[in-house]
Amino acid sequence: MEPIATRVLLYRDKEGEKQIPIRLFAPEDKKDHWICRFEIDWPDGEILKRYGAGHDSMQALVLTLGMIGANLYASDEHKEGRLGWSKIGAGYGFPVMSTMRDLLVGDDAKYF
Repeated sequence: MEPIATRVLLYRDKEGEKQIPIRLFAPEDKKDHWICRFEIDWPDGEILKRYGAGHDSMQALVLTLGMIGANLYASDEHKEGRLGWSKIGAGYGFPVMSTMRDLLVGDDAKYF
């Protein structure tokens, strides 16, 4: 399955900058609910594969975007201040649930 959207974040450590690709896949109808898969390629080589679920495709998509944001903001890479989208520390362009908004940085804090 091909992703419907991708974003590449930057990760900076003592060895330089690395790319952190994020892939979002189209919502899938599971008959009684919908899911929307995503993947994050972390710098240690781990590929996080998860999905959000919802009543319809829109809810699955919106919840999945929030799950991506939650995973990014809960990561060690974020806590170490080594992660960014347009630049390190400027945010990632993903929403988070209201209980995590105090973690937002850069443009994310401004717009989400």
